[in-house]
Amino acid sequence: MKKPELLVTPTSIEDIVPLADAGADAFIVGEERYALRLAGEFSREDVLEAIRLSHAKGKKVYVSMNAIFHNEKVEELADYLAFAKDAGADAVIFGDPAVLMAAREAAPTMKLHWNTETTATNWYTCNYWGRKGAKRAVLAREINMDAIVEIKENAEVEIEVQVHGMSCMFQSKRSLLGNYFLYQGKEMEIENARLEKDMFLHDKERGNKYPIFEDSNGTHIMSPNDICIIDELQDMMDAGVDSFKIDGILKSPDYIVEVTRLYRKAIDLYCEDPDKYEDAKGELLERIEEIQPPSRPLDTGFFFKETVY
Repeated sequence: MKKPELLVTPTSIEDIVPLADAGADAFIVGEERYALRLAGEFSREDVLEAIRLSHAKGKKVYVSMNAIFHNEKVEELADYLAFAKDAGADAVIFGDPAVLMAAREAAPTMKLHWNTETTATNWYTCNYWGRKGAKRAVLAREINMDAIVEIKENAEVEIEVQVHGMSCMFQSKRSLLGNYFLYQGKEMEIENARLEKDMFLHDKERGNKYPIFEDSNGTHIMSPNDICIIDELQDMMDAGVDSFKIDGILKSPDYIVEVTRLYRKAIDLYCEDPDKYEDAKGELLERIEEIQPPSRPLDTGFFFKETVY
């Protein structure tokens, strides 16, 4: 059985070696100017060092360029792609077709991963972007297990699925917090915790708190719960899904390392003996629940939601 890649988002250079030792196979790095919702900011010097450290451990590094690029940034893409190529990046992640067009000239041999966050929902679309040059499609978080298996069975490109962490529910290029922070609605309000980075959109009716933050790419509202399917990996592994992603955004380095270690164990157990995985998966889930932040309940996302047409 082919083991899926375990892909992790580090928060800094200091995370690379501990995550590699914990069992990560690949890392996503980049800088906010070109990428959306990174777990940590990596300057060009940091990207170079991350690639050096990762390759020394036999791991891969993917440079994220999945932001939405307006005209003022388009001219910069070729230079950054050339940098990623010269740095030895194993792939570049993109969503905006401008990156694909720039890569044809600046880095024609670069492996490209297509990730628009929400539109990779069927195998035909994945294969379309594969014909345009993408080697991998990152599936939307809003599709269920049956759809994931069907896509993998028909895909002509690699398939990546997020298996752990929060996901983005909404993004606006506008600075909504800056513009509307003083606005207090009856049903929703912006709650600012003691730490400036810990801001939540609080839905009292549903009892949910949605992490919300602003950066140069606009306003981002995240899911109230964290996906966790460490005990439900078998269908995707049987289908041959190529990459499992652990998203570490807004999490501590220690948390990301421990979650990576537990998913590494789950994947290895299933490949060794599915019965051993069945026996251990409940305990693995409990260990994640023990370290889970109290404000971040775990759920299975859309994996077992019924598709409605």
